[in-house]
Amino acid sequence: MPAVSSRGRGRRTISEPNMVPFIDVMLVLLIIFMVTAPLISPSMIDLPSIGKAAKQPDVVIQIILGKNDALEMKVKENSTPVTLSSLAEKVQQAQKKSSTGAEVPNTAVVISADKTVKYESVVKVMDTLQRAGIARVGLSVQLVN
Repeated sequence: MPAVSSRGRGRRTISEPNMVPFIDVMLVLLIIFMVTAPLISPSMIDLPSIGKAAKQPDVVIQIILGKNDALEMKVKENSTPVTLSSLAEKVQQAQKKSSTGAEVPNTAVVISADKTVKYESVVKVMDTLQRAGIARVGLSVQLVN
């Protein structure tokens, strides 16, 4: 029953929230969590081992995306400027360059970009390479100055 105040001219009821049901619910939830917590078994994560890792690429072709979207292709120590339209053709030619003239099966293409380059430019380069059928395209995590 609400309390009644007799100040002033008439009677007013003072409404206060009843906290007892709230406390009862919270205590029941606390007991449920305390009982069920020890029953939950920790999940196991299957991490890859060293033996399962893929073989390192034989040839790494590095595409360097510099300031002002200037593209440069670097194979071993040789560096040549390229345009976006001729990029796929140049990469495919670099993949085929070997002593026998056959395509090197384990070739990776790594894209390195300047930190001021827009992400859109990097995606365009990746898209161009993947549309040309180049399988292993990755991003470098090293900063290019």
